[in-house]
Amino acid sequence: MNRYVDPAAVLGPDLAKRVEPLRNGRRYVRPGSWTTAFAWLVDFAVYVVVLFVGIGLLAARDSQSPLGSDVVGLGVIALVLVVPLLYGMFYGNGRALGGLLTGTRLVRLKDGGRLGASAPWAMLVRVLLMPFLLVAILVGSFSGGTGSPPGSLRRSSIDIEASNRLWAAESAP
Repeated sequence: MNRYVDPAAVLGPDLAKRVEPLRNGRRYVRPGSWTTAFAWLVDFAVYVVVLFVGIGLLAARDSQSPLGSDVVGLGVIALVLVVPLLYGMFYGNGRALGGLLTGTRLVRLKDGGRLGASAPWAMLVRVLLMPFLLVAILVGSFSGGTGSPPGSLRRSSIDIEASNRLWAAESAP
């Protein structure tokens, strides 16, 4: 059983403000807002680049031998949905390119474990549905709403280095 340690003593007062509990009681350090935004931006940029490469390949194939507008349209729709699912397959350990660059990991709130089979869905939500959510939040905040996102009920990003320091201090005798 882990003992309680004062996060401010281990991490400092700034990081201690971001300590939150998982559902099993273990505590973790949530990354800062800018870090989270940068990780999302990197993952979104990868999605957009791969999407445009796929559309370019589809257009090149269509120019060689016409596929028909129906096939091209279905191909673009398929790319929009399939690219984040394929990119999410690399996200099973919670660290796509954005997480690697920022030192964060997406984990299950239940126990802090890896995402596993739900990683493709998490990436689809992250890169495809998140922009729509951000627009809705902005529109809501300009029309008198709170402007705060509902947050994930199943996943959260953690600051790996700070969380490891906290966990080491809690498990020390």
